Amino acid sequence: MPKLRRVMAWFIDFALVVAAACALAVLTFHRVSALVTDVPELATRGGLDLLGSRGDVIGTSEHFGLSLWNKAVLYVEEGFGLLVLATFLYQWSCLALAGRTVGKALLGLRVAPLSAPAARRARAAAVRAAVTTAADVAVYAVACVLLVEGHFVLSVLVWALAVLLFLANALPVLFPARRSLADRMARTAVTGLWLRAPGGPGAAGVPGGPGAAGVPGGPELGTPATMPMPPVRTSWTS
Repeated sequence: MPKLRRVMAWFIDFALVVAAACALAVLTFHRVSALVTDVPELATRGGLDLLGSRGDVIGTSEHFGLSLWNKAVLYVEEGFGLLVLATFLYQWSCLALAGRTVGKALLGLRVAPLSAPAARRARAAAVRAAVTTAADVAVYAVACVLLVEGHFVLSVLVWALAVLLFLANALPVLFPARRSLADRMARTAVTGLWLRAPGGPGAAGVPGGPGAAGVPGGPELGTPATMPMPPVRTSWTS
């Protein structure tokens, strides 16, 4: 159950990233379309380039086409850059201000620092957001940019690195410790209903936890509270 809650929370957050990616893709498409459909500007630029080329029509055409392609590639790269920046700002601002993203809030989870002073929580949020962004979006974006730039082999290698980084961040959640690579790098843990930080006061067997001797488990830890029983009268005589 805790694993399913974390997976569902990740899906919600990733759905928000996909929505942002779709919006940026539409914006980039319109920018590229405007670049190649603005006939008056294209005619003006082409005429000026031809006048400055001393009649070299072929060279001017190649230069003009390459200029348009480079500008279109720049628009695509800017779109990927904005996606990476938006993902990082979303993760960092949610963790720094509320200690949880939208997905974790909907599933009753939060990200708690492990023995970190309050002054270092913003830094922990930034580190966790950076690792999460790199694993979910940033490295894939670099691979796509390399592919657009024409570096096919390097793009495939970076894509494989992106898959490995994603698995390294996601698979540890399935193990008993349930701490992702981002949690380990930022020294944080995902807590919430039925979940407690490793070694924290809510952990079973830890002093102060529900498994400690003489300390009853409270209802918020998933175990019923121990209530004192009233004395039973054995005689009705006064």
